[in-house]
Amino acid sequence: MRAKLSAVRAAVVGLVGAAALVCGATLALAQETKVMALPKPEMTGGRPLMEVLKDRKTIRTISNKPLPAQTLSNLLWAACGVNRPDGRRTAPTAMNAQEIDVYVAMADGLYLFDAKAHALNLVVAKDLRGATGGQPFVREAPVNLIFVADLTKFRNASDETKNFYSATDTGYISQNVYLYCASEGLATVVRGGVPREELSKAMGLRPDQKIILAQTVGYPAQ
Repeated sequence: MRAKLSAVRAAVVGLVGAAALVCGATLALAQETKVMALPKPEMTGGRPLMEVLKDRKTIRTISNKPLPAQTLSNLLWAACGVNRPDGRRTAPTAMNAQEIDVYVAMADGLYLFDAKAHALNLVVAKDLRGATGGQPFVREAPVNLIFVADLTKFRNASDETKNFYSATDTGYISQNVYLYCASEGLATVVRGGVPREELSKAMGLRPDQKIILAQTVGYPAQ
């Protein structure tokens, strides 16, 4: 009798353990495939271009106040969102390679901006803001954008050409961010001092993906 009870207990424990493993795997899969839907970007309004150019500037004193979902949506669309039916973007790229991916580091994780779906796909469920740079404000600012060149999108190009166009195309995107921030009263600073090797590992990038720049965005600190 005792032997039968022991066998039953062992079977129950095994089933509970298996269920826990399945549940854990399901949760992990859900986290890995998490998608943050963004509100439809507002493509009208804003301040006149000449006023925005006059006010465009770098601001490093940034509040930790979160950005509303609509503001984040508009920011990412302005950066390099789709603005034509053929899938072309608000920022130009050489040969329309669209090789620059925009990653978004926030308190709840690292996301990749999907311009076609206008959504954010979770990449790492961890706060990597502090890993994007050494300045103190980087860790507290609500948004750190990381511009990553996917060099596989260039065909039949030399390394020199790939690097040149990746840097140039990132500049267009960064300036779009600056102009949007100037229009909306946000603070931003583009940063070249990025610990690229360490950050690439934390982001899980491939060898043919190259971090170009990072850019911090938030409300000006009072």
